[in-house]
Amino acid sequence: MSERPPISPRSPRAALEPEQVPPPPRRSERARNPFVVVGNAIITLLLIGLIGAGAAYYYGRQVLESPGPLKDDKIVNIPQRAGKRDIAETLNREGVTDVNPWVFIGAVAALKASSDLKPGEYSFQKNASLRDVIATIVEGKVVQHAVTIPEGLTSEQIVARLSDNDIFTGSVRELPREGTLLPETYKFPRGTPRDQVIQRMQQAHKRVLAEIWDRRSQDLPVKTPEQLVTLASIVEKETGKPDERSRVAAVFVNRLKQKIKLQSDPTIIYGLVGGKGTLGRPIKRSEITQPSPYNTYVIEGLPPGPIANPGRASLEAAANPARTRDLFFVADGSGGHAFTETYDAHQKNVAKLRAMEKQIQNDTVEPADDAQAPAAAPAAADTAPTATTPPKPTQQKKPPARPANPAAPARQGAVQPSPPVVQR
Repeated sequence: MSERPPISPRSPRAALEPEQVPPPPRRSERARNPFVVVGNAIITLLLIGLIGAGAAYYYGRQVLESPGPLKDDKIVNIPQRAGKRDIAETLNREGVTDVNPWVFIGAVAALKASSDLKPGEYSFQKNASLRDVIATIVEGKVVQHAVTIPEGLTSEQIVARLSDNDIFTGSVRELPREGTLLPETYKFPRGTPRDQVIQRMQQAHKRVLAEIWDRRSQDLPVKTPEQLVTLASIVEKETGKPDERSRVAAVFVNRLKQKIKLQSDPTIIYGLVGGKGTLGRPIKRSEITQPSPYNTYVIEGLPPGPIANPGRASLEAAANPARTRDLFFVADGSGGHAFTETYDAHQKNVAKLRAMEKQIQNDTVEPADDAQAPAAAPAAADTAPTATTPPKPTQQKKPPARPANPAAPARQGAVQPSPPVVQR
């Protein structure tokens, strides 16, 4: 009888453990294939890339769409030849954006706008997002500055105004001919060359003049568009009231038709000072008959060229004057003029004006102190009197007026401010 081996009691946990651990299963040949390994790596990288791209897209969208820090609308100048980093720093400095310059550069690249950023002066709206800021610069809608050129300035005066305006650059290489610029309100971006401004004004003048010349009155006693501009420039300098232009033009047209000298004071002034525009004093008696190509008290008909740059309204008035037979006009004391057909009626209007001037003078001259000697001598005899030159408080007598002639009594012309002066 054989003996059994003694039974060694084991714990329940030990009893559950196998006496011999089986070897691990062998990996399949397919799993060890290098293409499978590479494919798994690629898929893993793609998943990581997609997760990263999603996170970047979410972050980028937040950066592009979030309201910006700008508290109020603001105009910012992006200088010429500024790079993307320079633009980013300028926007941050001006408070338009508050992102890192590299974030701005990345946003520009993401929006495919790297080559579309344009220099200039831009208006950014309150709380503009980074996307809106970049879109504004890409569109190139720069701020337009309104520049008003008043009617009746000479070309020299207009060039001087442009030279004093700091939104323009460069210089005017050649002074434009008188009467070739159209006074108007224009809009220009900052940095526009002054020569380009002149060219635009000349082009506008040519366009408007051609339109008006085609619609001119058929019995107009001017033969060329240039003569029309000359006539319009005289009308421009003679009155500043819009509703009087066509009637003032009618007076000059009627005089041209009847071979009467125009006798316009602004033409005397232009003959004396040219493009400077203003004389700065009353016209002297000796200057009224002083020979000059522009002095219409001496020459017959129109002067050889314009005496200023007339506006559209004066060109229209000269091309289509009022249908009147007026040959004279004189200031009426209210800023306008009284028009007449005959010299006798004109003289009565002149007398009314003289009486009005005398009354104004009497109202403004204080009685001289008996204890004081006269403080001022009468005015020089060769100075033409004008109501635009108010008497000094101590002046007791007004210089005698120069006699009126059948063409026109003395006056300083429209270049002088009120109170009014005697005109045709």
